[in-house]
Amino acid sequence: MERFKVLQELGDGTCGSVFKAINSDTYDIVAVKKMKRKFYYWEECMNLREVKALCKMNHPNIIKLKEVVREKNDLFFIFEYMEYNLYQIMRGQEKLFSEDEIRSFMSQVLQGLAHMHRNGYFHRDLKPENLLVTNDVLKIADFGLAREVSSLPPYTEYVSTRWYRAPEVLLQSSIYSPAIGTFLPNHLPYIFLLSLSLFLSLFYILEFVILITILLDFIL
Repeated sequence: MERFKVLQELGDGTCGSVFKAINSDTYDIVAVKKMKRKFYYWEECMNLREVKALCKMNHPNIIKLKEVVREKNDLFFIFEYMEYNLYQIMRGQEKLFSEDEIRSFMSQVLQGLAHMHRNGYFHRDLKPENLLVTNDVLKIADFGLAREVSSLPPYTEYVSTRWYRAPEVLLQSSIYSPAIGTFLPNHLPYIFLLSLSLFLSLFYILEFVILITILLDFIL
């Protein structure tokens, strides 16, 4: 990892930390994700769902994994660098998104999802923070919770960020399908128009009431 010089920390999560870095050989700007747990065998690294999923995918709307590096039992993922995530853009937006901007972002999310599902994976943690953007090009990132479409339930009940969970996941069901990945795209227009999620709330019960109210309004 000596050829990568860290420029700044971009984020710190449960499983790893992400840094902006420069490759001293090529001068490319990259994003380096350092995993927090130790990996003692190369097979462990290559069996990670995130690695297996990204190695199968090559699409303009899915983040590109450039390298996997294991050094002194530390594991690093080298990704292409993206300037912003969608949440940052929404927070900094001073005016409403135009219809063309919303249409473009929606199209890119759906194309990325379609490619992912065709290649046998579903994401399980779609949220604005995991949609990365540079020059209006959007890419789906963070496949740490990805599962194979061919796998059988029961699945983990507590997945995805609370505000963007599909109804079956919000109700803590362990039986769900790749269709949960379409829930965020379905209400992305509202997020764009309001600059916040319809389901943003401080308490789980309030979220549940909001969701049921919206579903009842739709049915009735």
